[in-house]
Amino acid sequence: MGFIIKPLVTEKMTMITEKTSVEKKLTSGKKSDIEKKNAVEKKYTYVVKKKGKADQTKEKVKYEYVKPAQPRYGFIVKPEANKLQIKQEIEALYNVTVIDVNTIRYAGKRQSRYTKAGLVKGQRNAFKKAIVTLKEGDTIDFYSNF
Repeated sequence: MGFIIKPLVTEKMTMITEKTSVEKKLTSGKKSDIEKKNAVEKKYTYVVKKKGKADQTKEKVKYEYVKPAQPRYGFIVKPEANKLQIKQEIEALYNVTVIDVNTIRYAGKRQSRYTKAGLVKGQRNAFKKAIVTLKEGDTIDFYSNF
């Protein structure tokens, strides 16, 4: 084990977490597309009144599809770790149920800077980032002592 290097608690990762922790309204026309996204159907009824010679009232039904919120958290992991290993380790460390793991590989970047001693060249390490989607209701508290 030991594939997780550190949790990602940055402003950018917090924005991703907050964006996914809000229910989303889906507007796709195809029912099959909506079912793939695990959306929940909500039914609304409302009354339309027309003024004219005889007041007419008509009841209409509107369907709205809402994708439930899913908490997401980011981790920096070792580049050789795969999704199954990341999932198992997070479930063991934080006692949560992991639904999905998305990984992103970052290449090491060359850097140089000018100093009194002359040009100093170096390279940043390559790393891998994992974004983990948890079951609804599960949370990870990075700031508490376990």
